Amino acid sequence: MATKEFKKAARIILVGAPGVGKGTQAERLMKRYPQLSAVSSGDLLREGVRSKTPLGLEAETFIRSGNLVPDEMILKLILNELKSKRWVSSQSSVTDTSPAEPSKSPSASFILDGFPRTAMQASRLDSLIPINLVVSLITPVNIILSRIASRWVHAPSGRVYNTDFNAPKAKGKDDITGEPLTKRTDDDEETWRLRLRKFDETSQPLLEHYGRKGVLWTVKGDSSDEITPQLFQELESRFG
Repeated sequence: MATKEFKKAARIILVGAPGVGKGTQAERLMKRYPQLSAVSSGDLLREGVRSKTPLGLEAETFIRSGNLVPDEMILKLILNELKSKRWVSSQSSVTDTSPAEPSKSPSASFILDGFPRTAMQASRLDSLIPINLVVSLITPVNIILSRIASRWVHAPSGRVYNTDFNAPKAKGKDDITGEPLTKRTDDDEETWRLRLRKFDETSQPLLEHYGRKGVLWTVKGDSSDEITPQLFQELESRFG
């Protein structure tokens, strides 16, 4: 895949139902645009806990008690990451009354993953740093359910196969170890229909929020291969 360069910083959020292929699109975007980095709230949280940073230790108390880590703590993790890369001022704080002035350098481009998930979280993020593109990825529910029905995993490694478009070399066997593939316990249709309904309920206010901000763009397709070229074209028109 030929690479392209941005001429200005892209600060992107991908929004899409479970199974829509957000991870696939993020990987393809970062291969296409080497200036793009991934900023994952989940990864930052896990790394903070593993490294026993002050924020990580604080977050661990919530995790161990079975509670959600507060939004403010996630925002601090994200801001610390942006400051460490010098993408925002080192003086920026989550208590600031106006958003941090982000770097305009194309190398300060990122895809934010895992946060925000609600309109309220998005409002808090707005006060931290301005996002300039929110992509709503849409694939029909019946296509997503079909993908899940065809999905098999190698549990020890986490490798994922799909009998429709990424089949194992030997039926029912992991390509690397030859060990048997299994179905995830939650990969049944009813569980997925419930997850998709919950996503619709929480994502609609989130998308409306970014629609009002003028940064929402929607792309539709039955497959990742249909969506990717449209995504490339849109990013190049905005940031190329």
